[in-house]
Amino acid sequence: MVKNIISIFIGSKNPTKINAVKKAFTSVFKKKHFSFVSVSSPSGVGDQPMSERETKRGAENRLFYLKENFKGTFYVSIEGGVDYDDGDMVAFAWVYVFSKNKLGKGKTSLFQIPKEIQALIENGVELGDADDLVFNRKNSKKKDGAVGILTKGNINRTNYYKNAIIMSLIPFVNPKLSF
Repeated sequence: MVKNIISIFIGSKNPTKINAVKKAFTSVFKKKHFSFVSVSSPSGVGDQPMSERETKRGAENRLFYLKENFKGTFYVSIEGGVDYDDGDMVAFAWVYVFSKNKLGKGKTSLFQIPKEIQALIENGVELGDADDLVFNRKNSKKKDGAVGILTKGNINRTNYYKNAIIMSLIPFVNPKLSF
């Protein structure tokens, strides 16, 4: 029988995000045992956050929902969004991790969105759906997503999120430091 199972609530039902959380936690805390629970957690923002601020607010709202409705050791929220850099649209995600009154924040690297996809997003289409339209695919946001498609598989979407989750765990692996 395994003792001391650490419960982690994930504010998403997306298999890619769930796998990223699992990989990050098992990589960082190698000798620990976890129970992962995925929950459909409302972002309180648009389906496609259109700014840095809105994306962060979505991650915060998902995290707040988890904290208020579930009893766990860790709570993880991930919110993807887009913003502009000198007229070019870029995509990224914010990650928040909370445990015992400590908050860790991480962010994925950003990548440029092609104009064909940017035009669809500007007309109200979510990034994943725009990818499907441009690349003639189905449900890519639950698979390799824009980052996987645009890098021709060189960057796996699960690992893309995993790295940002690991960054958000920095306060938890450095408990003697103030954050």
